[in-house]
Amino acid sequence: MAIADTTENESEQNLFITVSGTPGSGVTTLCRGLADALGCGYVSGGELFREIAEERGLSLSQLTARAGESEELDRALDRRLRTIAETWGTANKGFILESRLAGWLAGNRADLRIWLDAPEEVRLERTEDRDEMAAEMQVREAVDAARYESYYGIDIEDRSIYDLALNSARWGESALLGLVLNAVREYDPVADEGEFVVPEFEP
Repeated sequence: MAIADTTENESEQNLFITVSGTPGSGVTTLCRGLADALGCGYVSGGELFREIAEERGLSLSQLTARAGESEELDRALDRRLRTIAETWGTANKGFILESRLAGWLAGNRADLRIWLDAPEEVRLERTEDRDEMAAEMQVREAVDAARYESYYGIDIEDRSIYDLALNSARWGESALLGLVLNAVREYDPVADEGEFVVPEFEP
């Protein structure tokens, strides 16, 4: 499992947080910073996807193409992420789940749901040193959006379920982390007047 666990610090609130976003928007960097600052673990759907690609001797684009041809792989991945969300949603421990669909999969088990995005030219510049090329990234986004709609009736462009939806290009890494940490630390479950309800669905 693609999991990181940092235990040097303790999160006072033990929140279950989901972080989602577009490729190159800084999701992984934010998750690592949050996990370190809050002293909690996290699971990365992207790293899990890469691990599966390596296990099968495939590139990311090849695995994405196969996922687009058959529901089996996609649904298996989503079921594993849902199981993780169910486990940590009842654990009363600080935890971060990161994937494009994390906010939807965690649903109302999550305490806070975060979405990151950035202009396409910024995201392409940030990902230019990755194995995945710009065209592959664009194909993956289109394939993901189509499968979420086809499998689960989810519009990935719908930001209404998120507590924070941020353009990460407007801040540097440390400033963005500070902004999110402030929101996390200032969150008061007692004063919370309600979250957006996320419809349940079966992966």
